[in-house]
Amino acid sequence: MAGLTIMSAAFAGGCAASQQKSAAEKPKVYMYKEITPENLVKIYEALGRKAQGKVAVKVSTGEPGGHNFLQPALIKDLVQSFDGTIVECNTAYEGRRLRTEDHYKAAQEHGFTAIAPVDIMDADGDAVLPVTGGKHLTEDFVGAHYLDYDFTVVLSHFKGHAMGGFGGAIKNISIGIASSTGKCWIHTAGKTKTDIWKNIAPQNDFLESMAEAAKAVIDHCGDKILYINVANRLSVDCDCDSHPAEPQMCDIGILASLDPVALDRACTDLVRSSDDPGKADLIERIDSRNGMHTLEYAESLGLGSQEYELVILD
Repeated sequence: MAGLTIMSAAFAGGCAASQQKSAAEKPKVYMYKEITPENLVKIYEALGRKAQGKVAVKVSTGEPGGHNFLQPALIKDLVQSFDGTIVECNTAYEGRRLRTEDHYKAAQEHGFTAIAPVDIMDADGDAVLPVTGGKHLTEDFVGAHYLDYDFTVVLSHFKGHAMGGFGGAIKNISIGIASSTGKCWIHTAGKTKTDIWKNIAPQNDFLESMAEAAKAVIDHCGDKILYINVANRLSVDCDCDSHPAEPQMCDIGILASLDPVALDRACTDLVRSSDDPGKADLIERIDSRNGMHTLEYAESLGLGSQEYELVILD
């Protein structure tokens, strides 16, 4: 495929061991700098993995009051290209997305039901996925309807996050696919399924629990999953925030990979390497929450690699 190829070491410096790896051994992260519906479809096609069967498109439909979530007009062509269903789970905090009926209405108000079916996956409770190899979780609670799907397209808005430092692919498949119960389970590092704020876990335990929950989903899917991040409207706050801070830096582009760790790492690298002075707030948000630890731990669990090949597409 034609395109400019850049190694991750160009952004992060790398180490002697990583420099010994050949480019062929590193996962590819594809990128379009221009954010358009057409390029969103093209980058999906570049991955070479076809979404087939009943396809779940995991995207945040956004807390009412917020406005940075991925717009239906941007994602419509992609979602409809494989007859996808937009999937979400209820939140674990008070707001318009805590209860299924209100959550569905919020998705409707934001325009998502006009482009595809929307499934609030924990409307009928939880399903349990096993977690292997973790130190906090032995099981992950996802929306019961998630087991009805054959393929998952993880379509994430990359941005900051008040608790995780940043939100990308790993957060979207862990917290995002977790049921309301599962969200409590992750935030408390497997201590309780209720009373999230009374039992909140130490920061690194929470970050590690996100990675462990992501592993449960990835193990469940096998090769029936792919990841796309849209790095636009780069607020320090998540789309779960009803009053997010305005972005201080410019948009970066659309990135996609079959490796969620590489994808999220590429996005954070591009934030850090940007010449936009507005990046300072987002970098502070990531680092003040020790956000990179999520990727370090996810890599140790075998979810992917922080070394990658960035392929910029024309």
